[in-house]
Amino acid sequence: MPSHIDRIAVIGAGIAGVTTAYKLIRAGYEVWLFDRHPYPAMETSFANGGQLSASNSEVWNNWTTLLKGMRWMFSPGAPLLIHPQPSWHKLSWLGEFVAAIPSYERSTETTARLAIEARAHLKQMAADEGIAFDCETRGILHVYKSRLDFDHARRVTEILRRAGLNRRAVSASEIRNIEPALEGNFYGGFFTESDFTGDIHKFSNGLADACRRRGIKEMLGHQVLALEAGREGVRVRYRRTDDRGQTAPVEEARFGQIVVCAGVHSRHFAAQLGDRINVYPVKGYSITVNLPEQADRDAAPWVSLLDDDAKIVTSRLGSGRFRVAGSAEFAGFNRDIRSERIEPLIKWCRTHFPTMSTRQCTPWAGLRPMMPDMLPRVCAGSRPGVFYNTGHGHLGWTLSAATADALAALIMESRPASH
Repeated sequence: MPSHIDRIAVIGAGIAGVTTAYKLIRAGYEVWLFDRHPYPAMETSFANGGQLSASNSEVWNNWTTLLKGMRWMFSPGAPLLIHPQPSWHKLSWLGEFVAAIPSYERSTETTARLAIEARAHLKQMAADEGIAFDCETRGILHVYKSRLDFDHARRVTEILRRAGLNRRAVSASEIRNIEPALEGNFYGGFFTESDFTGDIHKFSNGLADACRRRGIKEMLGHQVLALEAGREGVRVRYRRTDDRGQTAPVEEARFGQIVVCAGVHSRHFAAQLGDRINVYPVKGYSITVNLPEQADRDAAPWVSLLDDDAKIVTSRLGSGRFRVAGSAEFAGFNRDIRSERIEPLIKWCRTHFPTMSTRQCTPWAGLRPMMPDMLPRVCAGSRPGVFYNTGHGHLGWTLSAATADALAALIMESRPASH
């Protein structure tokens, strides 16, 4: 039996890749974890909104979202910004997005079921490995400024209820009781007590530490150049990255299986393996507000919030940090942090938490790997030994623990860990 047959390469060390590697190494496989960065979770899994939110499972595939995107196309600070520059990738993605609109309810329900399952898996991982990640189990509060938006949320709540999620309606006065620090005029809201929050970067690194203890072969700081799948397994060509600009020699290793968890780069790798995974990079922004003074800590909320009108989510990350994230920008692989996209997040903080200082505020932008139907791809490829766990979009933190478990089960069904 070739030595590489039970060796698995996981491409990408974000939240999807690290959770996948962890599940596989616990199942008894020899796992190599590749990433071009020298540390785990340095791209989209670095500074997201922090919410583990089954209550935010509504997919975007509806005409309202599309029309808003068209209307806001020339508004630089809009919550949803589709840059008018055409590309075949963007146009094909938008065409498939429209084609998925009839599946809106079914996709939302599927996502919610997966999110509910994922919460249990993630909590178990954290308990088994002793991972501290600034977890706050205070629920998530969705707030609405108009009756129209509230009524839409009521219809979404019914879909979530069919998936098994309890999300209850709350009045404006109840909103103030749930989160006294929040200021503003709201028509009403919905509160999901079972949702929670945490620092995705801390969790990913804590789980990577657990993988190290269990014997993973870390290939961090290695750029994957090419993938090739054939009858004798999967060949990975890679090169060590060097911050000094020196070119390292190309190396090669063979594996029995490969799992592509490469986020927005998954489309590129899938094409090399003979598959089409139409991930599009949708940029999201966040700010991390440091709370150095007791007055700032008292003024910041502890309950996680989602302002549906502004498309903004928040999480309290321990006593000294407040994360605010939002917006969706279709601009290809551009990672620039644009001031006109950050300013609405800061303004929102000053509006709703006026006594909380935003003097110490760190901006960030990341590219979410989104599929047109908003559902992650957890599947086998067209060639033997090829698998995918990617395309989680804005819910990678929420869904990854469940998709990693499903992917590991799929591999175990295809080839047992021992012979």
